Amino acid sequence: MRKYYPYPTRDPIKDYFPLPNEIRMLGLTPGEFTVYSYLMQCEDRKTHQCYPSYRTISENVHLSKNTVRKHICSLVEKRLITVEHTTIVTKSGQKRNGTLLYTIRPIEEAIRYRAEQQMAKAEEEQARQRAQKKLTRLTQGSVAQREPGVGVDDRKESQL
Repeated sequence: MRKYYPYPTRDPIKDYFPLPNEIRMLGLTPGEFTVYSYLMQCEDRKTHQCYPSYRTISENVHLSKNTVRKHICSLVEKRLITVEHTTIVTKSGQKRNGTLLYTIRPIEEAIRYRAEQQMAKAEEEQARQRAQKKLTRLTQGSVAQREPGVGVDDRKESQL
Protein backbone atom coordinates (compact mmCIF):
# COMPACT_ATOMS: atom_id res chain seq x y z
CA MET A 1 0.00 0.00 0.00
CA ARG A 2 1.29 3.51 -0.92
CA LYS A 3 1.56 6.21 1.64
CA TYR A 4 -0.45 9.30 0.95
CA TYR A 5 1.49 12.59 1.15
CA PRO A 6 -0.77 15.63 1.29
CA TYR A 7 2.04 17.83 0.01
CA PRO A 8 4.22 17.09 -2.99
CA THR A 9 7.89 16.54 -2.28
CA ARG A 10 10.06 19.34 -3.59
CA ASP A 11 13.70 19.80 -4.31
CA PRO A 12 14.91 22.55 -1.96
CA ILE A 13 17.52 23.79 -4.42
CA LYS A 14 15.45 23.77 -7.58
CA ASP A 15 12.01 24.67 -6.24
CA TYR A 16 12.92 27.37 -3.71
CA PHE A 17 15.08 30.47 -3.79
CA PRO A 18 17.00 31.89 -0.85
CA LEU A 19 16.53 35.41 0.47
CA PRO A 20 19.15 36.61 2.93
CA ASN A 21 17.82 37.49 6.39
CA GLU A 22 19.76 40.76 6.30
CA ILE A 23 17.43 42.08 3.57
CA ARG A 24 15.07 43.25 6.31
CA MET A 25 17.74 45.61 7.68
CA LEU A 26 17.96 47.62 4.47
CA GLY A 27 14.65 49.45 4.74
CA LEU A 28 13.23 48.33 1.41
CA THR A 29 9.74 49.38 0.42
CA PRO A 30 7.27 46.55 -0.28
CA GLY A 31 7.63 47.14 -4.04
CA GLU A 32 11.43 47.07 -3.89
CA PHE A 33 11.30 43.90 -1.81
CA THR A 34 8.94 42.26 -4.30
CA VAL A 35 11.07 43.14 -7.33
CA TYR A 36 14.27 42.05 -5.54
CA SER A 37 12.62 38.75 -4.56
CA TYR A 38 11.57 38.13 -8.16
CA LEU A 39 15.09 38.83 -9.42
CA MET A 40 16.46 36.43 -6.80
CA GLN A 41 14.03 33.80 -8.02
CA CYS A 42 15.16 34.26 -11.64
CA GLU A 43 18.90 34.41 -10.99
CA ASP A 44 21.36 31.76 -12.07
CA ARG A 45 22.78 30.50 -8.76
CA LYS A 46 26.31 30.21 -10.19
CA THR A 47 26.64 33.56 -11.98
CA HIS A 48 24.11 35.52 -9.87
CA GLN A 49 22.70 37.01 -13.06
CA CYS A 50 19.31 37.08 -14.73
CA TYR A 51 17.74 38.95 -17.63
CA PRO A 52 13.96 39.31 -17.35
CA SER A 53 12.42 42.29 -19.14
CA TYR A 54 10.51 45.03 -17.37
CA ARG A 55 7.38 43.54 -18.88
CA THR A 56 8.11 40.06 -17.50
CA ILE A 57 8.86 41.42 -14.05
CA SER A 58 5.76 43.61 -14.22
CA GLU A 59 3.49 40.69 -15.09
CA ASN A 60 4.92 38.47 -12.34
CA VAL A 61 4.88 40.97 -9.49
CA HIS A 62 1.64 42.70 -10.58
CA LEU A 63 3.11 46.20 -10.80
CA SER A 64 3.24 48.56 -13.78
CA LYS A 65 6.37 48.71 -15.93
CA ASN A 66 7.12 52.26 -14.77
CA THR A 67 6.83 51.22 -11.13
CA VAL A 68 9.12 48.25 -11.76
CA ARG A 69 11.64 50.59 -13.44
CA LYS A 70 11.48 52.94 -10.42
CA HIS A 71 12.07 50.06 -7.98
CA ILE A 72 14.97 48.71 -10.04
CA CYS A 73 16.62 52.16 -10.03
CA SER A 74 16.19 52.25 -6.27
CA LEU A 75 17.73 48.78 -5.88
CA VAL A 76 20.71 49.93 -7.96
CA GLU A 77 21.10 53.02 -5.73
CA LYS A 78 20.98 50.79 -2.64
CA ARG A 79 23.68 48.63 -4.26
CA LEU A 80 21.68 45.42 -4.19
CA ILE A 81 21.87 44.89 -7.96
CA THR A 82 23.71 46.15 -11.01
CA VAL A 83 22.11 46.59 -14.41
CA GLU A 84 23.93 46.25 -17.72
CA HIS A 85 22.57 46.97 -21.17
CA THR A 86 23.18 44.20 -23.69
CA THR A 87 23.17 44.20 -27.47
CA ILE A 88 22.36 41.49 -29.97
CA VAL A 89 23.37 41.09 -33.57
CA THR A 90 20.61 40.04 -35.96
CA LYS A 91 21.09 37.60 -38.85
CA SER A 92 21.45 40.56 -41.19
CA GLY A 93 24.32 41.90 -39.05
CA GLN A 94 22.48 44.80 -37.43
CA LYS A 95 23.16 45.65 -33.80
CA ARG A 96 20.02 45.93 -31.68
CA ASN A 97 19.32 46.59 -28.04
CA GLY A 98 19.10 43.38 -26.06
CA THR A 99 17.60 42.76 -22.66
CA LEU A 100 18.90 44.18 -19.43
CA LEU A 101 21.29 41.95 -17.52
CA TYR A 102 20.77 42.10 -13.75
CA THR A 103 23.53 40.99 -11.41
CA ILE A 104 22.63 40.34 -7.77
CA ARG A 105 25.38 41.85 -5.64
CA PRO A 106 26.54 40.43 -2.30
CA ILE A 107 24.25 41.57 0.49
CA GLU A 108 27.23 42.58 2.65
CA GLU A 109 28.05 45.41 0.23
CA ALA A 110 24.52 46.80 0.51
CA ILE A 111 24.59 46.56 4.31
CA ARG A 112 27.95 48.35 4.45
CA TYR A 113 26.70 51.06 2.08
CA ARG A 114 23.54 51.59 4.16
CA ALA A 115 25.62 51.89 7.34
CA GLU A 116 27.87 54.48 5.66
CA GLN A 117 24.80 56.43 4.51
CA GLN A 118 23.33 56.39 8.01
CA MET A 119 26.62 57.56 9.54
CA ALA A 120 26.90 60.40 7.02
CA LYS A 121 23.32 61.43 7.77
CA ALA A 122 24.00 61.37 11.54
CA GLU A 123 27.17 63.45 11.12
CA GLU A 124 25.28 65.94 8.95
CA GLU A 125 22.56 66.23 11.59
CA GLN A 126 25.17 66.80 14.33
CA ALA A 127 26.82 69.53 12.25
CA ARG A 128 23.43 71.17 11.69
CA GLN A 129 22.67 71.08 15.43
CA ARG A 130 26.10 72.57 16.27
CA ALA A 131 25.53 75.36 13.75
CA GLN A 132 22.06 76.02 15.19
CA LYS A 133 23.47 76.26 18.74
CA LYS A 134 26.23 78.59 17.58
CA LEU A 135 23.73 80.78 15.74
CA THR A 136 21.54 80.91 18.83
CA ARG A 137 24.50 81.93 21.03
CA LEU A 138 25.61 84.60 18.55
CA THR A 139 22.09 85.97 18.22
CA GLN A 140 21.63 86.15 22.00
CA GLY A 141 25.06 87.71 22.43
CA SER A 142 24.45 90.44 19.84
CA VAL A 143 21.08 91.35 21.40
CA ALA A 144 22.67 91.66 24.82
CA GLN A 145 25.49 93.87 23.42
CA ARG A 146 23.12 96.27 21.64
CA GLU A 147 20.79 96.94 24.55
CA PRO A 148 22.20 95.72 27.83
CA GLY A 149 19.62 94.91 30.43
CA VAL A 150 16.71 94.97 27.97
CA GLY A 151 15.22 91.67 26.82
CA VAL A 152 13.76 90.99 23.40
CA ASP A 153 10.18 91.23 24.70
CA ASP A 154 10.88 94.58 26.38
CA ARG A 155 12.21 96.08 23.13
CA LYS A 156 9.09 95.09 21.24
CA GLU A 157 6.90 96.79 23.85
CA SER A 158 9.01 99.96 23.79
CA GLN A 159 8.71 100.19 20.00
CA LEU A 160 4.92 100.16 20.25
